[in-house]
Amino acid sequence: MEWIFSLDEIDHVAAELLQTLPPEGVVAFHGVMGAGKTTFIKALCRARGVREVTSSPTFSLINDYVFPGPDGRPAHLFHLDLYRITGEVEAIQAGIEDCLYSGSPCYLEWPEKIPGLLPPDTVAVTITLEGALRKLSR
Repeated sequence: MEWIFSLDEIDHVAAELLQTLPPEGVVAFHGVMGAGKTTFIKALCRARGVREVTSSPTFSLINDYVFPGPDGRPAHLFHLDLYRITGEVEAIQAGIEDCLYSGSPCYLEWPEKIPGLLPPDTVAVTITLEGALRKLSR
């Protein structure tokens, strides 16, 4: 699947993508710096019903958000940014595997830093810049 969109359409595209994703598990976002990975993940969080302010976890590595789960009870969603991670050993020491294998939705930026740690059913999403537009491919 592929979407080409402007930032004005990001919430609509995020809601559409969310309909194609499994309710839990890892979604790995690929793209160059500035492609819009964090911005798109923020839109996905809104589409999931996250009410708290979302931000980039570049320095904290992991942000844990709460959203209404399928049974109406609070559920967790993890947003990970591995830009500052040097490799898989550091990721393990930081507890990244706990998020990846938690059964909760897990949105991951810079997955190429830890290819050997990703679950086999990880969904890959690529975001590229197309002038003033973004292209999202799943």
